[in-house]
Amino acid sequence: MSDYRTISDGLAAEIASGALPPGTRLPPQRQFAYERGIAVSTASRVYAELVRRGLVTGEVGRGTYIRGPAGIVTTVASEAETGLINLEHVFSILPHQAADLATSLRALLDPAELQATFPPVRPAATAQARESAAAFFQRGGWSSEPDRVLFTGAGRQGIAAAMAALVQPGERIGVEALTYPVIRGLAARLGIVPVPLSVDERGVRPDAIAAAQKQAPLRALYLQTVLQSPLGHTMDEARRRTIADLLERHDIMGIEDAVYGFLCDEEPLAAMAPNRVILVDSLSKRLAPGLSLGFVAAPAALVDRLARIIRNGAWTVSGLPLAMAIHVINDGLAERIGRAKRTDAAARQTLAREALSGLDVQGDPRAYHLWLTLPGAWNADRYAAAAARNGVAVSPASAFAIDSAAAPNGVRLALGSPPMARLASALQILRRLAIEGEDSQVE
Repeated sequence: MSDYRTISDGLAAEIASGALPPGTRLPPQRQFAYERGIAVSTASRVYAELVRRGLVTGEVGRGTYIRGPAGIVTTVASEAETGLINLEHVFSILPHQAADLATSLRALLDPAELQATFPPVRPAATAQARESAAAFFQRGGWSSEPDRVLFTGAGRQGIAAAMAALVQPGERIGVEALTYPVIRGLAARLGIVPVPLSVDERGVRPDAIAAAQKQAPLRALYLQTVLQSPLGHTMDEARRRTIADLLERHDIMGIEDAVYGFLCDEEPLAAMAPNRVILVDSLSKRLAPGLSLGFVAAPAALVDRLARIIRNGAWTVSGLPLAMAIHVINDGLAERIGRAKRTDAAARQTLAREALSGLDVQGDPRAYHLWLTLPGAWNADRYAAAAARNGVAVSPASAFAIDSAAAPNGVRLALGSPPMARLASALQILRRLAIEGEDSQVE
């Protein structure tokens, strides 16, 4: 008799690989049971398990539908909702943040201050907002000129606008072979072709860019140059200079996703190729996903085009979120929280590396995530499913792979969300699973 968990794992793997894409309607439970040769009660437990993992959604009279691969759900489910320790989503909220933000934002409760946030906001907002943001998002020796700054509601909206501005339908954009999962969806919606590029421990490989360009022109590159997710690598200065030279030589534009840049001090690629790179940053990781602001620093020649695309795409920031963001930037709270998160991320990395000692882990020790390459007995999707059965949510390689058939055998561990004690417990579960196999699962 088939165990419902084994069947659930198989479906989870198909969802993660894209074989069952988002929106797919699963058959009614009785039909599913007949097709699989299992009892209806077993089919019911399979569907319940998929709902528990957040992989499907069902409504009476409508059926059960695939929500999407692990790591590509558009809303971040809380631990209370899923019952899992969340090592899937890379975000952190420090214990004191809510109280500090409440104190800081009290000034915005003044009726006149609130009234000023009601009108619609242009992508360029105000000169004061641009100046504040340009100074805040600087890194290393780089900062944007204020008149090159635009705002979006979130970082992913800034990325979408940059992709739409640089790449026409049917054209190609180079991306790291394992990358931010949203990129696949954006490329599909914009009708552009993502081309996976090989990486090493220093980031995207220059020879991979040259080879892809030789095959057919690349209109742009999307890159995370520091604390890349999921692998965690950071480009050194020499690699960034080489990439900057390639952009110029091959007439390619770059989109630099700097969302994790607040955890380090390296200059961005934009500093070395200011007329070739659109830099996108946000407050989602610095503060919290629910307190986001997208920041776009563009070459002067592209500012007007980007502003039109942001406005036409309905990606413009609203007045109140913008006012809140600029307020916590100007009073120094956003910077203080970012600095505190550097200390927090380093402590979590130390805990994780000690807990997983002897296993194959990689990544920048300043990041809120690391990469675990699994022992040969494990398949990444099956390991993620086993981890979920044991109460821990992790993201398999297939969630990040542009070419799912070439996904390596590993999982990303996001370290920032759980309290330290729960993180330690989750890491011990993952270690036991990796070493001892499925026999170690807690039933």
